[in-house]
Amino acid sequence: MRRIVVTGGPGGGKTASIEMARRVLCEHVGFAPESASIVFGGGFPREPRAHSERAAQRAIFHVQHELESLFEGHRELHALLCDRGSIDGAAYWPGSEEEFFRQLGTTREAELARYALVIHLRPPSDGDGYESQGLRVETASESKRIDVRIERAWRGHPHRVFVDHTHDFMTKVARVLSLVEADLSCGHPTRLGRHVA
Repeated sequence: MRRIVVTGGPGGGKTASIEMARRVLCEHVGFAPESASIVFGGGFPREPRAHSERAAQRAIFHVQHELESLFEGHRELHALLCDRGSIDGAAYWPGSEEEFFRQLGTTREAELARYALVIHLRPPSDGDGYESQGLRVETASESKRIDVRIERAWRGHPHRVFVDHTHDFMTKVARVLSLVEADLSCGHPTRLGRHVA
């Protein structure tokens, strides 16, 4: 099963793009929700201390792996669209990337190899559509800094595409959908009648 990651800084439109994809792509595509939202939305403490941040990122990493494992049991699925991937945690880790992968018993190379395509959505600037709301606690400037760290964490992936912020959000969503459809190979029509190449 091909795994496709939609990543990028907070507020870039990942969840909205995946929700739109859920409405139009065929039944052979699965959708993995954001692990951080599951963890923090479920009440995991969000404390600004290094020890707490490490515990949270370990929990998010393991939830991500288990979510992906769950979908592997669905034999009818040809692809899985993931709201972030296992490497994203390295951008939030209060220490070195080497420590992140060592503590989780894996390597960057092993985690990069899990995903066929990485679509990186750039977040908007403050005053250009960015909002801190719900579980998104970062400011626009913090989101930009996280976006840079996420870009660095995914470096070396052979199939990575960046989607810049646009004033018309639906243009951005359409770009994401076209990238996903171009990567899929199940040959079935989408729910809108288009064929997935």
